[in-house]
Amino acid sequence: MSQEIELRTYTVIDSLQPQTAAFVATVAGGYLPLEKQSALLVEVAPGMSINRVTDTVLKSTDVTPGMLIVERAFGMLEVHSADKGQIEAAGGAILDFYGIAVEDRLKPKITNAQIITGIAGHHAMIINRMRHGDMIAEGDALYLLEVHPAGYALLAANEAEKHATIKVLEFQSFGAFGRVWLGGDEENIAEADKAVKAVLGALAGRAND
Repeated sequence: MSQEIELRTYTVIDSLQPQTAAFVATVAGGYLPLEKQSALLVEVAPGMSINRVTDTVLKSTDVTPGMLIVERAFGMLEVHSADKGQIEAAGGAILDFYGIAVEDRLKPKITNAQIITGIAGHHAMIINRMRHGDMIAEGDALYLLEVHPAGYALLAANEAEKHATIKVLEFQSFGAFGRVWLGGDEENIAEADKAVKAVLGALAGRAND
């Protein structure tokens, strides 16, 4: 792996689920994704190099950028397309640019996962005031996830929606840690938790201690 770059997150999403796609469209500063499109999210350190990667990807593939976030420590790029082949080509262009492989990414690590059942009314209201997605109601179950690196929050939210009937309340897929908030009934939240842990646990990568 190149000594000049750290590949923190590299994740391909085959098909964006309706709520997850709509949520990204709510918070993205770029061109908005649609459900059923494929997506690629890459996060690197240091952050500034993501600008040159974006230039390389957009000149060599037919993908659309949704999020480009450049922080001092981390840089994150999300691109999407109706053609999964173009997403895979974009990923290949990024790996070639850095001279690294998918396996050089950090393996996702769940640092916190909890379920709160029968949420109180005022708790629901304070969550609803800060969320960008759906709303949670008093008495619902609340799922909270914290994952490192942050980019895997997008994959977690999408996978939860794919396997359970839940509400995507909020997720943050950049920064030091990623976070996901989901709402629903207890049975579906439990299924979402299983799906999230399964997909994150199956990803190969460097040890994340």
